[in-house]
Amino acid sequence: MTDSAITEIIRGHTREAGVRNLERELGSVCRAVARRIAYGDTEAIAIDEDSVAGFLGPARFRWELAAEADEVGVATGLAATMTGGDVLFVEATTVPGRGRLILTGKLGEVMQESAQAALTYARSRAAALGIPVADFEKNDIHVHVPAGAIPKDGPSAGVTMATALVSALTRRPIRKEVAMTGEITLRGKVLPVGSIRDKVLAAHRAGSKLIVMPSDNENDLEDVPDDVRRDLEVLLVAHVDDVLNCALHPEKIAERPKLAAVSG
Repeated sequence: MTDSAITEIIRGHTREAGVRNLERELGSVCRAVARRIAYGDTEAIAIDEDSVAGFLGPARFRWELAAEADEVGVATGLAATMTGGDVLFVEATTVPGRGRLILTGKLGEVMQESAQAALTYARSRAAALGIPVADFEKNDIHVHVPAGAIPKDGPSAGVTMATALVSALTRRPIRKEVAMTGEITLRGKVLPVGSIRDKVLAAHRAGSKLIVMPSDNENDLEDVPDDVRRDLEVLLVAHVDDVLNCALHPEKIAERPKLAAVSG
């Protein structure tokens, strides 16, 4: 079994803090080989990355972001979970309404407060961002974090929520290869967060090219393996304005209809 095959099993078939499930999956491969031998196939079997699916089935977990397109209102965030770091997407969109903020995705109290702070920041910077004040009054803003069955909490998604909100309000797409983490204040300051090593590893695994993180977390980068750091660009920021300048495309795009027109 090649090293690339073992890596494929780790990334595509396990998600855990330890190695117990990895041991089970390796055992499943070995039992499958043993069955072949029992049926008379005594040829040596070499298992590489491409042949793993033949023994374990399709990958259960997806990490790659390279195929994702830049979108309006969809920001790539980094989170800490029970099994280490993970990538999450924060979606925001505006719909005609009465100025409400709608939050879905089983968000905890702290994460809901981060969304409120992100909206207040966007309103306070409306003129600089080119957002008409009336847009906040005549539209509802819906923020959703997918995987709605999984509880999510913590302040580190603040910059991600702010970026998604501003993108939805300005129609400026977000660069998907940029992954971000950081708590925000009403004044737009970016505060340090925890689990930087796990989050950076998750971003690298998912194919991100640029990580935006609080400048006060710079020392935490020493815990990141050197080979991972060489593959990534890290932008240290102290204010949400720096995040937006990096993550948002400068030009706006018009909303494109995705449904065919209904004919009479």
